[in-house]
Amino acid sequence: MSSLIDQDPLPPGDRGPGEAAPAGRLGLVRSAGVVSLSVMASRVLGLVREQVFAVFFGAGPETDAFVTAFRIPNLLRDLFAEGALSSAFVTTFSQYLATKGDKEAFRLSNLVATALVLTLGIFTVLGIIFAPLLVEMTAYGFSPEKKELAVEMTRIMMPFILLVALAAKAMGILNARGYFGIPALASAFFNLGAILGGLFCGFVLGPALGFRPIIGMAMGTLIGGALQFAIQWPSLRSAGFRYRPMLSFSDPGVRQIMKLMGPAVIGTAAVQINVLINSNFASSIHDAAGHPIDGPVSWLNYAFRLMQFPIGVFGVAIGTVTLPAISRSIATKNIPEFRDTLSRSLGLVFLLCIPSAAGLAILGRPIIGAIYQHGKFAASDTDQAAAALAFYSAGLAGYAAIKILAPAFYALDDARTPMLISIGSIAINFSLNWTFVRVLGFGHRGLALSTSLVALLNFMLLLTFMRRRIRRIEGRRLLSSLMRISAASGGMALTCWLCSRLILSRLGATSFSGYLTALAVAIPAGVGALYLLCHLLRVQELTMLKEALFRTTRARRQ
Repeated sequence: MSSLIDQDPLPPGDRGPGEAAPAGRLGLVRSAGVVSLSVMASRVLGLVREQVFAVFFGAGPETDAFVTAFRIPNLLRDLFAEGALSSAFVTTFSQYLATKGDKEAFRLSNLVATALVLTLGIFTVLGIIFAPLLVEMTAYGFSPEKKELAVEMTRIMMPFILLVALAAKAMGILNARGYFGIPALASAFFNLGAILGGLFCGFVLGPALGFRPIIGMAMGTLIGGALQFAIQWPSLRSAGFRYRPMLSFSDPGVRQIMKLMGPAVIGTAAVQINVLINSNFASSIHDAAGHPIDGPVSWLNYAFRLMQFPIGVFGVAIGTVTLPAISRSIATKNIPEFRDTLSRSLGLVFLLCIPSAAGLAILGRPIIGAIYQHGKFAASDTDQAAAALAFYSAGLAGYAAIKILAPAFYALDDARTPMLISIGSIAINFSLNWTFVRVLGFGHRGLALSTSLVALLNFMLLLTFMRRRIRRIEGRRLLSSLMRISAASGGMALTCWLCSRLILSRLGATSFSGYLTALAVAIPAGVGALYLLCHLLRVQELTMLKEALFRTTRARRQ
């Protein structure tokens, strides 16, 4: 059997001089590695962006208002751009390339681009008009001053959804054509534009024109969105794309995308409803005297930003290279190849995300302290964000695996199953939030725990239904890998805990030098323990990574 990942996943222009095409099943690993490095750059810049907020605005009311305002266009982005549209478009576009050729595939792309501009343009205008209502729905517990600030920034950032939708569509074209590096790097340019543009607008234009610095950061978000799309344009032209305005909602390809998007939008909407539920609970958390607390929204945001690092570097990266491959497998009716690619992708997620989750849970405090505890971000904020991160990390592997499993259903022309699972999660999420926050009094930590439990449940349900759909998914091998990786991660976590506890007890539990030293010692020691234990336990995925790294290094030296 010839696996699709045996083929060269990158066009010649994306490989170094003299670099051979990937051999065997290592093609998936190498392609994911290209995306991982690009996404890592984006995530690092994302952390820098959060550092800027931590230094200049802390975890107070301005940051709460910005996070809420950005969440509204971000919600629509997930509904109509990077979530539903991306999966539906990549699936259909890849199938068109495999069965109908470049001309028809690019015609479909032009139809989708024109429809996007018209549809999301309308949503942008409506969002600006109804911004007060949207903020009220998102954070009803805010004070009038915070709501007013959130409304102003919502109106500024609403066009972001159109910019990021065009960027997501460009990414889909390039991924389907075998280009992975530049599309994955595009989000790094978003963060770069948001940082530099935000600082310039906030602290240079702001004093001159009389608006608050936080308003300038909202303007920077638009600059970043435009840069995210613009950086991909040269690669689009190299891939053969030429935009021609055309519109037809009756075209078979457009109708297939809409068919896939319908349930996907509903499913993503269910996820976003959970986000809104969490935001409302967070905005209404009170202290013992019954007064609203400034900070829970920001603490959760700072913590989840760190979660997004491994989700993006590992989960999104593996999912990005998996979807075009399994879509072509379905187009050629090669179910064994589909099954093999999917199961190996999940195995890589386990290897990379379970240890990451353990590391974030154990080292959360020094990580957050070293990155954010500057300026207005106090040691108490570090403790609160670290507590949220520990509970978020419990669901990390589930988050990342969903990035692979949900699009796999779209490749099978089944968007209904992920949709129903997401809808069912709404009631579970609300019940868990109410229990953890209102009954047990866990505060924002309860919201993080609820989110993780819902993610794990969604993953298990998706895996169960996928197994029924394709009859088997190499469950015994996956379970064996899961147990071995979990055991190795436990040893790694113990090593990290001992190292960090020893150093922080001697250098100071809240000092910057203590945080850095603890991380400098604990992370290498933990990685070394993980490697040794995975080697002793004969984890297959580790062997795949080592072979891929060896082949890549050898090819670049030739």
